[in-house]
Amino acid sequence: MIKTWRRYLWLLVVTAFLSFLLPRAVRVFYPFPYIEIIVNYAHREGLDPLLVAALTRVESKFYPRAQSAQGARGLMQLMPETARLAAGQLGLPYDPERLFSPEYNLRLGSWYLAELLREFGDLTPALAAYNGGRGNVHNWLDTGIWDGSSRNLSQIPFPETREFVRRVLQNYRVYRILYPHVH
Repeated sequence: MIKTWRRYLWLLVVTAFLSFLLPRAVRVFYPFPYIEIIVNYAHREGLDPLLVAALTRVESKFYPRAQSAQGARGLMQLMPETARLAAGQLGLPYDPERLFSPEYNLRLGSWYLAELLREFGDLTPALAAYNGGRGNVHNWLDTGIWDGSSRNLSQIPFPETREFVRRVLQNYRVYRILYPHVH
């Protein structure tokens, strides 16, 4: 009887740890700052906020002043020309210094990601285009270099783009597990 009771108590402790404590501990490594801004602009663009969070984590680790050697800026690492296009489509003034503002960057970046999803019709090639350029991705798909699927990421000619897509998809899976209440 005591052995059964101990086993039951042990099972209860393990279950509590896995369902309550473990997700909270893992959230330290997968934070969700700017949640209200991300949810707002993701919803405006018909995106899953968890996808925007995953992409932002991969691009900048949520550091708003991030800048790449190629000139991409801010949380969602927007290139100035891409940001100019997005601002124009949204009827906003374009200001490259504002790309370091979380609100401005997330608004433009969410629009751009949604635009790529509309253009490509599928998440995997849209993510590849976000990183590797829409023209390159159209070329890869049109010439059969890549079939556009996540199972054939190895076909993507750019190693950086291949890794970017893999990491965003992986982070997206983790965010869906850790933040199931965010939609």
